[in-house]
Amino acid sequence: MRRSHSGGYAYEPVPSTSAASLEDENERVTDELRDKIHALKSLSIDIGAEVKYQDKMLNEMDEDFERTRGSLSSSISRVLRLAKGGHNCYIIYIFLFSIAVFFVLWMVLKLK
Repeated sequence: MRRSHSGGYAYEPVPSTSAASLEDENERVTDELRDKIHALKSLSIDIGAEVKYQDKMLNEMDEDFERTRGSLSSSISRVLRLAKGGHNCYIIYIFLFSIAVFFVLWMVLKLK
């Protein structure tokens, strides 16, 4: 039983097409959707693998920075302890030694 709507709209049946063509269209759309889902799954797996790799690299980098920070802080503490010790003539000796080494190297390279 059909009722007419108050807005002037009338029910119109779907145009008649063969059931086989509708079934073929459904299969085609289903195959396209399956292919798109497979591509998205593959892409998400690749993204997950890349995220795991990047996370591993960041963790290794963090460990390297921590080791470097520890080494640098211990070196700075030694230099500060040396500076506070009142052995300022050691710094002068190191400076003179480095000048002597550079002078010897310069002479060797110049004579070649």
